[in-house]
Amino acid sequence: MFALTLVLLAGLAGPLLATPTRWRLPIVVGEILLGVLIGRTGVGWVHPEDPVLTFLASLGFALVMLIAGSHVPLRNPAMRAGLRRGALLAGLVGVLAVPAGLGIAALVGTGHGLVYAVLLASSSAALVMPVLDEHEPSTPAALATIVHVAIADTVCIIVLPLAEEPARAGPAALGVLAVIAAGALWYVGMRRLGVLGVRSRLHRLSKARDFGLELRIELIGLFGLAGLAQLLGVSVMLAGFVSGLALAAQGEPRRLARQLFAVADGFLGPVFFVWLGASLDLRELGDRPLMLALAGLLVLGTVAVHAAARLAGQPLPLAVLAGAQLGVPVSAVTIGTDQHLLAPGEAGAILAAALISVGVTALAAFRLRAATRTT
Repeated sequence: MFALTLVLLAGLAGPLLATPTRWRLPIVVGEILLGVLIGRTGVGWVHPEDPVLTFLASLGFALVMLIAGSHVPLRNPAMRAGLRRGALLAGLVGVLAVPAGLGIAALVGTGHGLVYAVLLASSSAALVMPVLDEHEPSTPAALATIVHVAIADTVCIIVLPLAEEPARAGPAALGVLAVIAAGALWYVGMRRLGVLGVRSRLHRLSKARDFGLELRIELIGLFGLAGLAQLLGVSVMLAGFVSGLALAAQGEPRRLARQLFAVADGFLGPVFFVWLGASLDLRELGDRPLMLALAGLLVLGTVAVHAAARLAGQPLPLAVLAGAQLGVPVSAVTIGTDQHLLAPGEAGAILAAALISVGVTALAAFRLRAATRTT
């Protein structure tokens, strides 16, 4: 229990570092950094192999990915308005990411070119959407960015497990399809209950009696999909993201949103991110300069392939903003560490590149705000 207390105490660093509004740092940045300090890289107070922490972190990982999936704006009319241009942008960045990722792998000699390609092409609706909501989200360029981010977020999350283990891509693909199909059935069932009025009655009963039925049902679906994913050898990442997409397609009730926020951001999310930071040994980066080079190449590659959207007429700040990433790199590190797929120092390099990309995103958001004020 003391270990969990320490992890939750370290998790408070997230809100503290995110408090200054001019920095606009995501909460998870502070949580990961404190995890690094109290884990393998730092003083070693937290042991990431602790079975209780590992179990809770796995639950947190699934829940974090559910929240990420719920941020994909499936019900946003902008998805239809900017579909063609956004799909073109996502396709352009995805095509450019493949040779860039393979090139980076050839330079550093890890053989993980497909993983790097997925990382370079990825985005994060959870980071991008709040920025766009502040700056004329109805302009054609912004609508295209919304679609671009939604497509990149979804496709990269689905493809990542296949890219990390290409040797078992066949069985992994079948597992991925099974989890997606189960998620689709869950969505259809919940939608049918909504049409019949069952969900409304449950909602009224839950609100009147403080039963928390919405959260209970959502967690049953999430952990059921996560159990199926584990049974089929697929990461719980996909189960969480598919659950989030199903929730986004239904429309997330405010009451459920508050309940999920309490469980995810107040408990299991911080446990996962602190545990993730604690599981990394960033001292390996100092011992292996090539991994430092990998981090720099991933940052440069991400900015370059997304900035290429400027050739398709996107304003440069919006093009770079679409390169905001955190969920996919975190997932890549979590899966790779758990399955022992990454070279020493590679996990730290991937996560360091992702954290630097958050800073680049903040700069792009600043340029976007400045451009909005002058127009």
